[in-house]
Amino acid sequence: MTDENKTNSSPAAAAPLGLLIEFGDEHALLDAAARVRARGFTRWDCHSPFPVHGLDQAMGIKKSRLPLLVIGGGFTGAGAGLLMQWWMVAVDYPYILSGKPFFALPAFIPVMFELAILFGAFAAVLGMLFFNRLPRLVHPVFHSPRFRRASQDRFFIHIDSADPLFEQDAALEFAQSLGASHVEILEERANA
Repeated sequence: MTDENKTNSSPAAAAPLGLLIEFGDEHALLDAAARVRARGFTRWDCHSPFPVHGLDQAMGIKKSRLPLLVIGGGFTGAGAGLLMQWWMVAVDYPYILSGKPFFALPAFIPVMFELAILFGAFAAVLGMLFFNRLPRLVHPVFHSPRFRRASQDRFFIHIDSADPLFEQDAALEFAQSLGASHVEILEERANA
């Protein structure tokens, strides 16, 4: 085994947090992602310096549910705007103005539209944070000095130790069979 393929472990290390598998090009990453998915891992992710065509399919990423949440927020906002204006104009303070009816839908549309946009935007931001499990201020991959190249010229797969199929020795052997240029065991740092 070359120096490139040795795993990283430190004497101050404790529980493993997962594996960081490094590749030199996007084709190796695509092939490895498909094999990781086929192996049955569910808590893993890919990192690349640029978008890789076909990576979502190789990882088995499903279509996002966020648009449903946003449209639900929009309809809720429009309904809240209509209900609020109806209550104010027709129930709480009914005032006859030029013989117009208390419930005049055309006059309510601008406020309904604005609240639909506002509630939809809130749903988009909060839903994105929830679905991405954010805010997570630090991730174990950031402790690896090799991971700095993920924004330059290297491609990585991170397999989380919280995955039900993760068993360190078997996962390490599988990771080395993927043709990686480097495999690193991510461990919890004692001073972190």
